[in-house]
Amino acid sequence: MVSSWLGTSFEELWLVVVSTLAMLIAAIAVIRLSGLRSLSKMSSFDFVVTVALGSTVATVAATSTSLWTGALAFATLLAAQWVISQLRQRAGFGAVVDNQPRLLMLGSEFVPQNMMDTRVTRADVIAKLREANVTDLEQVLAVIIETTGDISVLHGEGPLDEALLEGVSRPLPHGGAR
Repeated sequence: MVSSWLGTSFEELWLVVVSTLAMLIAAIAVIRLSGLRSLSKMSSFDFVVTVALGSTVATVAATSTSLWTGALAFATLLAAQWVISQLRQRAGFGAVVDNQPRLLMLGSEFVPQNMMDTRVTRADVIAKLREANVTDLEQVLAVIIETTGDISVLHGEGPLDEALLEGVSRPLPHGGAR
């Protein structure tokens, strides 16, 4: 009676619990073997891998997908991430999988073109400035949207070290970007 009300048998429910716990243990083991970067928030590619890993765990937990299939899919995703991370270190390949950081403010001046290209509003930047405890726009050295989508606020006493803007797309005098 109860099993028809739940739409499944107690045996199937028990299998979901066991599969979920086994997949969780397998996921932890594979992540420990592959290192901390496996769940990092370094790039859009890393984000996609993290979502796919979660989906894999959920699929095994909630469907009849075997634990071996799920563990293999999990390990394959992390192996692909490792290969991509190795290739990213070579010149030019990082541009294929990574977004380029962009300057949203330089000093107290907003960079409208970069804000438009990244779909970041002035209100978004102002909120980040408040979050960073900026009390005056004159304190701002730079605001950058990072490859992860996070917004970094560099503020305080100047000058700004050019090394901090390495690889950041900046506006050119004629309105383009470099």
